[in-house]
Amino acid sequence: MTYAFCSQFSKGVYAIIGLYDRKTMNMLMSFCGALHVCFVTPSFPIDTNNQFVIQLRPELQDALISLVEHYKWTKFVYMYSSDSGLTVLQKILDTAAEKTWQVTSINFDTLTEAAFLKAIQDLDNKKEYKIILDCELERLNSILNLVSNLKNYHFILANLGFMDLNFTEFRKGGANVTGFQLMNYTEPMVSRTIQEWLEFDSKDLKSPKRRLKYTGALTYDGVSVMATAFQNLRKQRIDISRRGNAGECLANPPAPWGQGIDIQRALQQVQFEGLTGHVQFSEKGHRTNFTVSVMELSPSGPKKVGYWNENEKYVSTATYTHILNETLGLQNRTYVVTTILESPYVMLKKNHEQFVGNDKYEGYCVELAAEIAKHVGYSFRLELVGDGKYGTRDPETKMWNGMVGELVYGKADVAVAPLTITLVREEVIDFSKPFMSLGISIMIKKPTKSKPGVFSFLDPLAYEIWMCIVFAYIGVSVVLFLVSRFSPYEWHSEDTEEGQPEHTNEFGIFNSLWFSLGAFMQQGCDISPRSLSGRIVGGVWWFFTLIIISSYTANLAAFLTVERMVSPIESAEDLAKQTEIAYGTLDGGSTKDFFRRSKIAVFEKMWSYMKSADPSVFVKTTDEGVARVRKSKGKYAYLLESTMNEYIEQRKPCDTMKVGGNLDSKGYGVATPKGSALRNPVNLAVLKLNEQGLLDKLKNKWWYDKGECGSGGGDSKVSPRSEVRKSNTHLHIYITMIISICSF
Repeated sequence: MTYAFCSQFSKGVYAIIGLYDRKTMNMLMSFCGALHVCFVTPSFPIDTNNQFVIQLRPELQDALISLVEHYKWTKFVYMYSSDSGLTVLQKILDTAAEKTWQVTSINFDTLTEAAFLKAIQDLDNKKEYKIILDCELERLNSILNLVSNLKNYHFILANLGFMDLNFTEFRKGGANVTGFQLMNYTEPMVSRTIQEWLEFDSKDLKSPKRRLKYTGALTYDGVSVMATAFQNLRKQRIDISRRGNAGECLANPPAPWGQGIDIQRALQQVQFEGLTGHVQFSEKGHRTNFTVSVMELSPSGPKKVGYWNENEKYVSTATYTHILNETLGLQNRTYVVTTILESPYVMLKKNHEQFVGNDKYEGYCVELAAEIAKHVGYSFRLELVGDGKYGTRDPETKMWNGMVGELVYGKADVAVAPLTITLVREEVIDFSKPFMSLGISIMIKKPTKSKPGVFSFLDPLAYEIWMCIVFAYIGVSVVLFLVSRFSPYEWHSEDTEEGQPEHTNEFGIFNSLWFSLGAFMQQGCDISPRSLSGRIVGGVWWFFTLIIISSYTANLAAFLTVERMVSPIESAEDLAKQTEIAYGTLDGGSTKDFFRRSKIAVFEKMWSYMKSADPSVFVKTTDEGVARVRKSKGKYAYLLESTMNEYIEQRKPCDTMKVGGNLDSKGYGVATPKGSALRNPVNLAVLKLNEQGLLDKLKNKWWYDKGECGSGGGDSKVSPRSEVRKSNTHLHIYITMIISICSF
């Protein structure tokens, strides 16, 4: 490389256009700076203060960071080639330190094909699905072929030739791919030049029909930069001729070329519209004021979704028109909609044998799927998920099952079901906005109504109050007896049979007790106090009994008209701190994942119990869980979504109930495969249905309008508040009559 450079310099060249790599870069920088010879290059940009190096390729690190911020990545992998990636890596690491990103860097150059696949497998095990690939086109094409079957990943290609890559096989895989495009093929000058390139024929070229790549376009613009610069120097009549000895590049000390500064200034002052957009250079020889397009790989091919420049940063251009164009492409197609049998979302009609296709089913999600299809404009075919599961990832095989698996592996196009939006699912499929909000709740068997006992008439007042009343009754009677004994006004004379007067007092101990009892029962008796002190005692007792009897009557009315049900469980805390009542969830659903991943102490304790319980507390279907609650005689509680809990509470035999509040907050969403063209149209349809109030109408229709238990949720058509416990009242009457008869 040294010989080639010195050979050209000794021939008296004014400037050099060429390539460098990581090995020759420092040598070229040194020669150019020492000899004042300009080097124009389309190679990868480097961070240097050498003003004699004119870099045609724009720096991409700022655009790359803007894109990472747009996608809100906080944890990703940066895979790079040593030649082009070190400068970008340093910029990313500096930004990551400021924004607390977690960045893993992997060097391509140290990996064989087998080692690369092993690295991808390790990333898959760690669930790191966001990757930046930074290398040249040839290496990038081979890497894309290796990862073409990955579905869960999102790749950002740190390369300026997105349209130059071969995505034929990669488009079948389903991964998200984003990249940058420097050349705008819609520009007339670019189209004309490319056409001339394709028509070019030379005996020295064996394959002249290859498309012009962005690296070739950079070289083309480099030649234009040099031509324009020398034309400007000629117009300005600046003498740049090299007379006499051309110079020795290996001289010690080196002799810089005097006219090199003039050429360097002329090159940096060039501005024009080239094949790679606006060409302009900064004082350091870097490209400036350029614009790159941001591209995404869609099912129909690469599409522009935005652009980036130094002033505006990243600007998204994925407008509603773009979404509408995708929607129009969905019409006249039949899509497979996977779902699951779950009341009231999807149910078989009673006479489903008489129907075929979608007409066999009814329910909330069936009508929702039809409304979405009508708004988007496509036909659909409902298919029940084969394994009857919602979708979880096997920790050993890393394979997804259920409806999520059918979307991930391309067996279905849409999932319309009570499918909970979770983080792990969002990493492999796309969800619409929630069409229903809910949370995990507790279902128990409805407690039996408590039957009144013989002494239930005592319930309106606490037993402590009854004891105080008894002591007050005895105390007042004794006080009245003593007052009557000491007061002369309570004594009077009565004639005996012998005709002699006898001093008597009507308020003996038994009459005092009888007077107090009559006053308490608000019946009175045939005697009353005559003395002032006795009347004061009697008046105080009457006022006391008035308050007590009024309070008792009010409470007794409530106790006679309200039938109480005592629930042994009122919250998740009650479940966690006891062992008599077992509790569990659906096996293979989001509720189970919630407890497994929760860091809250109560839920961790519940998960520890559930995973070690014997026999297992997990059930395969919701119907199995409900049946277990009903048959357990109150010894099993089932944890499920609140919407399903509310629905079952309204179904016969009306023997289940929801207790406590929701344990979390989440939503059901319509799911599509990652990068599916259905994602945006389906999302807009759900939002429109919500604004129209149709989602609320559907829920009222399938939950409450078709309910079988009435507003009270019990078996009886009559509210418990309208019933008086007559049997208990009659029993008290019979007991009183028997005691009265026996007293005679």
